Amino acid sequence: MSVPVIDVAPFVRGGTDRDVLAVAEAIDAACREIGFFVISGHGIDPDLRRALDEAAREFFELPDETKAAIAMPRAGLAWRGWFPVGGELTSGRPDRKEGIYFGAEHGPDHPGVREGRPLHGANLFPEQPSRLRGLVLDYLDAMTTLGQRVLEAMAAGLGLPRSWFRTHLTTDPVVLFRIFHYPPSEPGADDWGAGEHTDYGLLTLLGQDGNAGLQVRSADGWVDVPPDADTFVCNIGDMLERITGGGYRSTPHRVRNLSGAERLSYPFFLDPSWNATVTGLSGRYGDYLTQKVSKVFPELATRSDPA
Repeated sequence: MSVPVIDVAPFVRGGTDRDVLAVAEAIDAACREIGFFVISGHGIDPDLRRALDEAAREFFELPDETKAAIAMPRAGLAWRGWFPVGGELTSGRPDRKEGIYFGAEHGPDHPGVREGRPLHGANLFPEQPSRLRGLVLDYLDAMTTLGQRVLEAMAAGLGLPRSWFRTHLTTDPVVLFRIFHYPPSEPGADDWGAGEHTDYGLLTLLGQDGNAGLQVRSADGWVDVPPDADTFVCNIGDMLERITGGGYRSTPHRVRNLSGAERLSYPFFLDPSWNATVTGLSGRYGDYLTQKVSKVFPELATRSDPA
């Protein structure tokens, strides 16, 4: 089995009813069979992606002491900033990767900031490269729009109005973005860049560079997802599996960088609104999300003040 490639242009740029239906049906089949698909025709500016990649590589080449100026503890419960290799856990085990966490940019007057909600606040951006700030914020806007379009296609495939997700779950979505740097792994070494896991949210859109590493578990075993800097890998999370009653699959996946090169990836997460009610959850989606994220960074779970 391979991960299918689907051209989503009819939902991004507009298309005939027949083309829109064909895309919706293809996405529906992929979500039921493997829970992953690759999207082309997404309309994201390739120059933006290229500039973001160049700036991110410049940042990761800096000494750890310099990168630590935006270390995650400085953001408190906003959960933003840089973490070093081994600083993130998957299933309780340190990953062989470093990264930067970003989210929607919230000013001090945002209701979530005033209420002290976790995952709300200002991003931590490095002094160098200074252009990373503008690139990240532009990318967040573009990917939020794309994510909503993909959800429209999923709604159509499920026989729902195209606006169903936006109306019921993503009116004010929780937007999370990561940039991960995977140093090369040695063949035979037991040092996974990201161990086997499922995503706990709604929808993930992953940008990759040209270096392989992502694997998806299928009925036939582990499937390699070919790297392609011009497409996005889309997978559903645990919440979408829950919403569809198990019809859509939140599929385990993992990352190991055996390319021999420095691998960068760009996972973007479009999740339900903080106060959204999801079937089967006791309480708000935001409370569920806080519990999940605190398992990845347990040392931040009880912090409320910037360090």
